[in-house]
Amino acid sequence: MNRIISYLIAVAIVVWVVSSSLFVVDQRQYAILFALGEVKEVISDPGLHVKLPPPFQNVLFLDKQILTLETPETDRFITAEKMNILVDAFVKWRITKPKLYFVSFGGDEHRARDRMSQIIKAALNDEITKRTVREVISGERGKIMDAIQQKVAKEAEQIGIEIVDVRLKRVEYVEQINASVYDRMKSERLRVANDLRSKGSAESEKIRADADRQRTVLLAEAYRDAEKIRGEGDAKASQIYAQAFGQNAEFYKFYRSLEAYRTSFKNRSDVMVVDPNSEFFKYFRSSEAGSAKK
Repeated sequence: MNRIISYLIAVAIVVWVVSSSLFVVDQRQYAILFALGEVKEVISDPGLHVKLPPPFQNVLFLDKQILTLETPETDRFITAEKMNILVDAFVKWRITKPKLYFVSFGGDEHRARDRMSQIIKAALNDEITKRTVREVISGERGKIMDAIQQKVAKEAEQIGIEIVDVRLKRVEYVEQINASVYDRMKSERLRVANDLRSKGSAESEKIRADADRQRTVLLAEAYRDAEKIRGEGDAKASQIYAQAFGQNAEFYKFYRSLEAYRTSFKNRSDVMVVDPNSEFFKYFRSSEAGSAKK
């Protein structure tokens, strides 16, 4: 019976020694191996590993994944205009130097988060205090996040942490200045609208004046061309008349006299006092002479 008990005790001791000498490192973890309380090795490769049983060697596991740190409460900051705004941010970070991280915080993640929160708040304050409200909210929001990430990354590197990303989730005015801000935004929009309206009116007048100028130029050119064509037509007509009437000068005189008669005696009420022997009635007399001969 005593042999059986001794055998069981020996088996138990062997099992405990073996189980306490083997440990598994997950691919999402670091393993820090301690020898008599001092850091002996940092293991980052996943798999089965061997160590001495306690108290000779112990293992501490740290998370290798990207972690998120969010500000527990919305923080208040003062801008360059001495106006209060509320900022809510978050940070993506991970452990890159496990030994330095352990020395800084003893492996306590809560202490690491507290320290990171202080660093982020200080960086936010440095960047926001030198910018206006408009720049923080919209104008230079991207630049602020980049500047904060650079500042936080430098300090985080000294405690074994890498900053992956920094984002501003929310930036708002405090309730006391909402009304004044809205009024200022409204007046600014009205100013922009009036400016655009005046520019549009000026552009409209410019277009209208240009159209009137083009219309005047086109009419003048059309009148010039019309007069040129009319002059060419009159010259051509005169040339044709001259050629036609040049063949019989007496007929031309007769035709011109008929035109003069038609113009002079256009109305029944027209009266003309002229000597019957005048040259004006030459063809009347010729007509009468011809009739008498017949």
